Amino acid sequence: MIPKNHPRAKSLLVREKLVAGYEKGLVAKEGLIAHGRGEAFDYLLGEKTSKNAEKAIKTAALSLISAKSPVISVNGNVASLCAKEIIQLAKIINAKIEVNLFYANQKRKKRIARILKINGAKKVLGVDSKSAKKIPKLDSARRIVDTSGIYSADVILVPLEDGDRTLMLKKFGKKVITFDLNPLSRTAQTADITIVDDISRGMRKLIQICRKLKKSKVKQHNSFDNKRNLVEAVKEIKKNLEKRAIHA
Repeated sequence: MIPKNHPRAKSLLVREKLVAGYEKGLVAKEGLIAHGRGEAFDYLLGEKTSKNAEKAIKTAALSLISAKSPVISVNGNVASLCAKEIIQLAKIINAKIEVNLFYANQKRKKRIARILKINGAKKVLGVDSKSAKKIPKLDSARRIVDTSGIYSADVILVPLEDGDRTLMLKKFGKKVITFDLNPLSRTAQTADITIVDDISRGMRKLIQICRKLKKSKVKQHNSFDNKRNLVEAVKEIKKNLEKRAIHA
């Protein structure tokens, strides 16, 4: 029996949440595959938030707090794993919430919006096609965004994102913050700030830091280089691999 406070027990709980999300029609089957890939990287990272990830989280918090029009982009995986945290963060940073899917269909969008509202969201964008616009030069369904949401945002938190939209959002003049456990992915490499951490664990820390910084009214950004951030994440993986090899 795995102890409740063991990282592996927490990982299994996250897996159960995602499966439940799939059964409720929130998560696409491809989302289950993507999560499995993320689990593997989390294992290599030691299933904990590194000091380097904490620095990225603090930088992200500063960017979100100082943003004029922040938006949190939500897909099925994110809604299944941390709906409550999304609402908490949105309230702290005064952000809009928008549903945006790679494997899009209107029924799934409405189910995700409903889950967010059950957890306290007053308004969820991305469901009404009347207010939709397209991100230029993007072919996937994620190009369709809300006029008053992602389309007009200056800073966007896009957890569990795909690389194509990250690139186009940046070319469209947006600052992109993402959660990605794979420091070598196109999303991680393209984003302005990549938090190399499990989203369930990292979102809680992001909320804590945003709340703390907002109270202290700190606006000055710390020095941050995302390329260096990703290099440090790779080093963390190598270090953990070496430790495991020694004990094998």
